[in-house]
Amino acid sequence: MSDTIERIKCLIIGSGPAGYTAAIYAARADMKPVMYTGMQMGGQLTTTTEVDNFPGYANGTDGTAMMEDLKKQAERFGTEVRFGMVTSVDLSKEVGGIHKVVVDGSKELEAETIVISTGATAKYLGIESEQRLIGGGVSACATCDGFFYKNQDVVVVGAGDTAAEEATYLANICKKVTILVRKDYMRASKAMQHRVNRTENIEVLFNTEIDEVLGEQVVEGVRVFNNQTGDKKEIPVTGVFVAIGHTPNTNLFKGVLDMDETGYLITEGKSTKTNVPGVFAAGDVQDKEYRQAVTAAGTGCMAALDAERYLGALV
Repeated sequence: MSDTIERIKCLIIGSGPAGYTAAIYAARADMKPVMYTGMQMGGQLTTTTEVDNFPGYANGTDGTAMMEDLKKQAERFGTEVRFGMVTSVDLSKEVGGIHKVVVDGSKELEAETIVISTGATAKYLGIESEQRLIGGGVSACATCDGFFYKNQDVVVVGAGDTAAEEATYLANICKKVTILVRKDYMRASKAMQHRVNRTENIEVLFNTEIDEVLGEQVVEGVRVFNNQTGDKKEIPVTGVFVAIGHTPNTNLFKGVLDMDETGYLITEGKSTKTNVPGVFAAGDVQDKEYRQAVTAAGTGCMAALDAERYLGALV
């Protein structure tokens, strides 16, 4: 560890819409925030080629450009943005206590407040062609990207409520939606299954998995196989929506911060307060319902305000 330990008034862990918005508000409140970006600078949104639903971008933008805009805005008010990964934490349970953090396994810091905005990671199938075409027709968010597939044919991969919800959402936009379910039944609630079955332009293929996503630069189709018979066929589509869940990036805080059964951080009431004084959570790390850039940004604002009020109450 380094000999000199840096003391930070507001430490922000993570660099998506929630983190950058928290940084903007914290900097304007003279909290001199320091952000550690994590390995994926800008978060999940940097895997999205086009963003059309974030307020203020009349002609749309792309995820990487939007994150760069937010970064510049945060820096304009004095945020220090550092590339690095927080690797361990020792959080004080006392009001006014100092939290200890280690970055990249070697740099030790102390923080009066912490905003956790580490986000969540979408689960993918792990197929090479799928990974190559993320942002080129492969997506993990129908409400984010469905607009770009109006009157086109798409597939949704998954069997739970998320898959059913995304399929019915897309059915209002797309010409046809095919749901690929690897078992012979859906795990979705009966209500969601009824909704799927009542939607005329949704087809469900059971015992079906993707063998390959077809296309070089953009999705042109999928080759699927029946895992009971081995039969293969190609389905021409322009979009592949993977809806098999998300994993919140909270391993660092297990056993320290309260989480639900799937690992999302639990916050107090309508606030961003965790169960540890001076530690706040914003964005997808505590939100498994909406998972939108604009809602993440909103909770980033809330976290900075909560942190400012926390410090103000200590004076």
